[in-house]
Amino acid sequence: MKYYTLALLCTILFTACKGTKGITGETKNLTAKNIVAAHLKAAPEFNTMAARVLVQYEDDKKQQSITISLRMEKDRVIWMKASILGITLAKAMITTDRVQYYETVGNTYFDGDFSLLSDWLGTEIDFQKAQSILLGQSIFNFENGKYTAEVLGDKYKLQPNEQPFNFIHSLLLFSDTFKIASETLSQPDNGRILNIRYNTYQVVEGSLYPSEIHVLASENDSATKINLTYRKIEPNVSIGFPFTIPEGYSEIQL
Repeated sequence: MKYYTLALLCTILFTACKGTKGITGETKNLTAKNIVAAHLKAAPEFNTMAARVLVQYEDDKKQQSITISLRMEKDRVIWMKASILGITLAKAMITTDRVQYYETVGNTYFDGDFSLLSDWLGTEIDFQKAQSILLGQSIFNFENGKYTAEVLGDKYKLQPNEQPFNFIHSLLLFSDTFKIASETLSQPDNGRILNIRYNTYQVVEGSLYPSEIHVLASENDSATKINLTYRKIEPNVSIGFPFTIPEGYSEIQL
């Protein structure tokens, strides 16, 4: 049942709307500071959000897909439920300091910090990074270093002036929206690569949300692919986050 859990966590972890993507044409030269400011300003504005997401999962052994319910309270809670014909297969809830999930087929649960999510994706993940992945925002903390910028076709490429040891990262942003086109983290000494790609975005109530998210996490010869397609997004709706781990379930030990 790791599939359902990973699907729920994204990697934890969307109304018919106008789709957007980077436009081909001359891209203005901007400073890294200006690009970062424009990207941060492009973050979706909402208090709560409900969505339906098709999750397609593929690893070295299997391919599966399922539609999940996603709910968010910005900067506080990410809640997901996978179900078939009204029967709950798994639930997950992520808060700023805690990750919880359970799955009903194997009767197992996890209740702890972000170490499980970080282990699956091969890089350190916290709440803000998980939220950023779902919203098409960068998982990098721009306050912790200086970045260089260059124009690549219709996109901007940002990367730090100095890369940490065994931790190389870069990102591409669409020049018209300043939303993420792709971002990559690699740890060459460990054979790990995490790539997150966004082809198009959709406008919902004046904000840009991803239409699709493609996650590729690889380590040496092993690879996991997770594709998320947002089928419906409803910002600022009244929602709850029901979550109770059933009695008698076995805890997953890391």
